[in-house]
Order: sequence, then C-alpha cells, then structure tokens
Amino acid sequence: MTVDGVDYAALARAVDGRVFLPGSAGFRVGSKLFNTRYRDRAPAAVLTAAHTADVRRALLWAREEGVPVVARNGGHSFAGYSVGDGLVIDLSRLTETRADGSTGLVVAGGGAKISHVYDAMQPHEMVFSTGTSPTVGVAGLALGGGAAFAARRYGLTADALVETTVVLADGTLAVCNERENPDLFWACKGGGGGNFGINVSLTFQAHPVPDVTTFSLTWKWADAAAVLDAGQRMVRQAPDDFAARLGVWTHGTGLGAIRDNAEVTLQGQFFGPADACLEILDPVLSAAAPATRDVTERTFWEANKYMVHATSGDQFALRSNYIREPLRGDGVDTLLSWVERWPGSHNPDGGGAGLFSWGGAINRVAPDATAFVHRDTLFLVSMDTSWTDDDGPDRVAANLDWLNGLHAAMAPHVTGSAYQNFVDPELTDWREAYYGANYARLVQVKQKYDPEGVFSFDQAVGS
Repeated sequence: MTVDGVDYAALARAVDGRVFLPGSAGFRVGSKLFNTRYRDRAPAAVLTAAHTADVRRALLWAREEGVPVVARNGGHSFAGYSVGDGLVIDLSRLTETRADGSTGLVVAGGGAKISHVYDAMQPHEMVFSTGTSPTVGVAGLALGGGAAFAARRYGLTADALVETTVVLADGTLAVCNERENPDLFWACKGGGGGNFGINVSLTFQAHPVPDVTTFSLTWKWADAAAVLDAGQRMVRQAPDDFAARLGVWTHGTGLGAIRDNAEVTLQGQFFGPADACLEILDPVLSAAAPATRDVTERTFWEANKYMVHATSGDQFALRSNYIREPLRGDGVDTLLSWVERWPGSHNPDGGGAGLFSWGGAINRVAPDATAFVHRDTLFLVSMDTSWTDDDGPDRVAANLDWLNGLHAAMAPHVTGSAYQNFVDPELTDWREAYYGANYARLVQVKQKYDPEGVFSFDQAVGS
C-alpha cells in the first residue's frame, strides 16, 4: 500500500475505517467531486473514517508522514477543494443525526448531509435554514454561511449553530460554543470549511415550522427587464416570511436556440397562505403575464422536496457578488445583454444569473458577531455557466471568457464581495471579497489553532 513513497499500510492498521488507494474499489466514491470540471484531481489515498477516533489517528499519521490532508463530505466545493493531492479523510460514514423536540436542538455528525438533518427534524415539525440540495454536507454549508428559502425567517445555517466539536491539527478535540473556545466558535460561523480543523459534530437550534406556499413562475424573454425591475422591488418590500430567487438564463448550442430558450424565472417560498403570497407577488404578476405559473400551499416537507435544486451536473463555473439596492437601468441592461451573448454549450443547465433574496433575519446579525460579514445586502448574485465533454476546448474557453466578462461588466453595479460557499478560484482579492473586515481576526484564530498550516488549500485563511 505505497503511493509516492508513502506506505499507507500503517494508517490502515491504525484505523477502523478503510483506506483506499487509486484503482481500488471505493477510491472513486471517496474522491468524487460534484463539479466534474475537476474530476481529474485525484488524491494519493482516501480514508473513509468509521468514527471520530479515526479522524484523529489519520491527522496524527499524516503529520508524522508529511502527507497533506483534507476533509471531505459531499464533495460540493465548487473549486474542487474537497480533494487534495495527499490524504482525503472522508466523513461520509459520520452521519448520525438526532433531534430533540423539547429543546429544538439538532446534533449532526460531521458527515451528515442535509437529507439526514431533515429526516431527523421532520417528526418534530421543526427546522433551521439549510440549502436546497439534499446531498450537500451540513458541516460545509454551515461553516461557509448557508442560505436558502428559509433564511430570511430563520437566519443563516451558521446562525443556527450553537456548538461544534472540532478535531484540531494536533489531533486533539475542541468543543466550541459561546463559553468554550469562543474564538474558534466565532470562526466556524462563516469562516469557511477546511480552514481550522475537521468538524465532527455540529449542534443547531431549530424552530417550529408552519406550512408554506411555494411559487414557480416563468416569463418570456421580452418581459425580462420589466420582471427584473418589479421583482427586485417586490423582495425589498416583502416580509421576512417571503424569499425568492429571480433568474435570467438560457441554454442551447446555436444562436437561434439560445435566443429562443432565454427566459426569466421566479421561484420561492412564503411562510403563509396562498392568498397572502399572491398579494406579495402582485408587482411581478402586474408587470407582465407569466408564461407558466404555479402557486401552491404545501407542508414544509412537501415544499422541501418540491424546491430541491435541480441540475444535470457535469462541468460548471460560478462567480458571485452582492447588491444592496435593486439593479436599475444600466445594471439591468448589462445583465440581460450578457445573457443574450452566452456562447452556448451542450449542458442543459446553460448559463445566466440568479438573484437570491437576502435581508430579513440574515441582516439583523451584526457583521462582526460571526465570521460571516455579508449582513447589509438585498440580493446574493450568482453568475454561472456550464458545459460537457461534447463541447470542445474553444467552446469551453468561450464559456469561461463569457463568465469573466459578465463578472467584470457587473462590477459597477455590485458591492465587490463574494459568497465563500460559492468558492471562486478566479478571485484574486478573495480575502476581502469573502471576509471583509473579519479577515484579520480569522487569521488570528488560524494562527492559534493551526499555526503550522496543516489545513491548507489555495484560498485557505492565512495563506
């Protein structure tokens, strides 16, 4: 069991989990990445940890052998940071999750996915804000912020975190909360995954959840400007119980198809009845008649399945920013004109931009109360493009050039920040963009708990 001169047999003997080397059964599963753009990135070995003790043993072994190490759960890092060139500690077996209906506390293992968390909470009819993909690891989501359609009501996933247990670089366990290791606890609430240790347990505060109304509407491209303008104003005036994503996008391979497929979308959720939801939606319904319309009352759990993020997967790139005020005039025109010039690909996910409603409970937290600094915005703006192996190098290059061009063209209309959970390897100013004024404090935490930089990657705090 030797790779690059390192004998992994000693590690295999020291742990109860399994060590997989390239070419062995289980290696691909333990190193698979959500963004297949980085599928050729392969570690030297994967340890599928059986329990926390395995994580500690693996860290100590890796330090003694001088092997780089990275923790992985769902593999959803958009830049492929869930896999390094050394040892991957795969947490996918650490999924035990339990919920206490009397206290509202939810304790999730470091390998738990969003689906595990929902399964534990549903019998108690309680929830905290999580993402829209059931395969995303809740630890990584919380460490980088975590927002979805419940965030304006309940705050970020990070805001629900009340305690976490971290395996530090020296193999010791640190319980982190407001009383114990409060500086590390602060950093774990938005400081980004993979920076300070390996989170093997996370405790969240959940809340009783009522029924909701979901909505999904589309408009023809000719109505894009009117709907974008009305939709942004609608969100700014809406109550915290209302959240939405405005999207402008297209797909296809030929110029005619790209133009024909372009559309405006609006999806979201309202904690209340359909008639009240329709009153909130009136500005966009009055701006232009939707091509399709679905406004339906559901239980939260029905809505959770209905609102799952749908993607064909494959290869993609994404850049993000924030806006504090609705895009007007030039901003809307710039965004729409760039969508119209998307170069096309064979990936049905296509290319475009989404405006995710922010504000509400998210913005009522002080920017320095947690490591997550983006507390004064109206929308998170995502800009993305996608492709497949059927697209040649020239088309892939055109897609990436288009994305960078859109990102640059929108610069006068956005804050210049970026969402750390939408990891962007193209950012050169990522320290300021992700963390702003909180970065210096994060570096202090890094120096205290990981002074030798055991947890390192291209955009690691302190690098």
